[in-house]
Amino acid sequence: MSLSHSFIFLFSIITLIISNGVFSQQSNIILPSESEQRNTEKLTHIHFYYHDIRTKKNPTMIQIIDTPKNVANGFGSVFMMDDAMTEGPELSSKQIGRAQGLIGLSSLRDIAEFMLINLVFDEGSYAGSTLSMLGRNPISKQNRETSIVGGTGVFRFARGFAIANSVNSISTPQHYIVEYNITVSHP
Repeated sequence: MSLSHSFIFLFSIITLIISNGVFSQQSNIILPSESEQRNTEKLTHIHFYYHDIRTKKNPTMIQIIDTPKNVANGFGSVFMMDDAMTEGPELSSKQIGRAQGLIGLSSLRDIAEFMLINLVFDEGSYAGSTLSMLGRNPISKQNRETSIVGGTGVFRFARGFAIANSVNSISTPQHYIVEYNITVSHP
């Protein structure tokens, strides 16, 4: 069967299924209109710390792509992370979830990261929900702002921002601690 015949056959099957109402019985989800959603949105503030552990035994952040030594600021290096998120700055503090994602060093001028991180909550009223953080993180500065571009569960349709601050007073090269204050708007 040629590609065009395969496409026509697949299109005919999909049309038949839709016209017979197979999907109509599964449409129990009613999404609010944009104006209804704006009127019912909540503003939520979340505070936590995450812990980059870079020890040889049980690391939570690893480098997956290295760059040549002659490239400024490690530009092009890529890391994966699965960091504990805790209520307090100590790793022994109550864990509320995990910060999981991809970080790349993305600046030739300064040390700045491109971050794509999912904040996965597994404790409290946000358990089972996630927030997605995306943006630039100039790690040598304090009060770094990054976008919250979406979420799941309680945070479905979320949007907002995160402010990050390095906790330099207790961080080490093997255990880097970052404080986060997040503000999100969601239904």
